[in-house]
Amino acid sequence: MGDASKIDVHKVISYSNDLVEFLNNQKDVNCLKHCLEQSKALQFQCHAHFNDVQSSIQDCEKKIDMCKQKTDETKSEIAEDAEIELLQKELEEEFQREHLLTEELRVINNEIGELECQRVSVEERRQIWNKLEQDGLRAQMKLSMYASVTNIIPNLDDQSEISGYIVEKDRNVVEKFEFDPVKMTAYDTCNSIWKMINM
Repeated sequence: MGDASKIDVHKVISYSNDLVEFLNNQKDVNCLKHCLEQSKALQFQCHAHFNDVQSSIQDCEKKIDMCKQKTDETKSEIAEDAEIELLQKELEEEFQREHLLTEELRVINNEIGELECQRVSVEERRQIWNKLEQDGLRAQMKLSMYASVTNIIPNLDDQSEISGYIVEKDRNVVEKFEFDPVKMTAYDTCNSIWKMINM
């Protein structure tokens, strides 16, 4: 190979360091973790609100029972019509309040269901990200192993040709190579690569 195809080793090492830094970027993972933590906090608040509403409903039911009991006692003692009407009004108000609290409880249950769906979605995305990260690390380790054993770093960016770099550590030199799959058979390409490895 001529001098024009030689590349500075420091540039290749810098490129490798940039690639490692890119693969180790935790920004998206941290974003997913933050979303998951927010989802859990919101779910905790909804559960607390749900418990408060449940307690309020129980209090309303107790008051309704008390109103019914008062109504029965008042009727048995032949209370005046005005007092019975007042108690009836209180009873209707408590029924109305119970209805509103039940509706609020239904809305909270729906919100909890949506939060659970969001949590599952975030967890699935986190697992996909972890798998991609592991695949990237595995590919990086493979590339490093190939380079150590063969002194060849393949160029994976261009799939239309077979190319890469031959690293000669003793001479501190990197040479680029290219094979056109249209002009060479797979057998000839394989033989040429073996010759480069055995040099």
